[in-house]
Amino acid sequence: MRAKLTYLVTSAVLVFYFVLAGSRGVLLIRHGTLLTVTFGVAVLILPVIGVWFLWKNTQFVRRANALAAELDAEGGLPVDELVRTPSGRIDRDSADAVFTRRREETEDSPGDWRCWFRLAVAYQDARDTPRARKAMQRAIALHANKPVRA
Repeated sequence: MRAKLTYLVTSAVLVFYFVLAGSRGVLLIRHGTLLTVTFGVAVLILPVIGVWFLWKNTQFVRRANALAAELDAEGGLPVDELVRTPSGRIDRDSADAVFTRRREETEDSPGDWRCWFRLAVAYQDARDTPRARKAMQRAIALHANKPVRA
């Protein structure tokens, strides 16, 4: 729940920034000189890129959550079996051991989105966010029966 709240607050702040930057871009364009119109267009590009980025991330999160809900309904969500330090951080050796099992499971069934989902969770537990994201994207693509890029 805390992650959802953080995401919503961050998204709201970004949308506010996009509106503010966009209004400044429009004001620069309205000024009408070559320099201000050029700067105004440049300023408008930033919110457009930001809105696209926010939209793509929101879609990714929604799809990943839908997979998690489906996997939970099947009883296939990975169990948290990780050893933690007294401060609550995940023990690196424990994360590596779970990751090795998840990787082998995925190598045995490369077309199963469930394996890729669990591998993405293992990557995230091992603090390898870029690979976790790629594994989750593959799980989403396999679930939707879309072609998967290598």
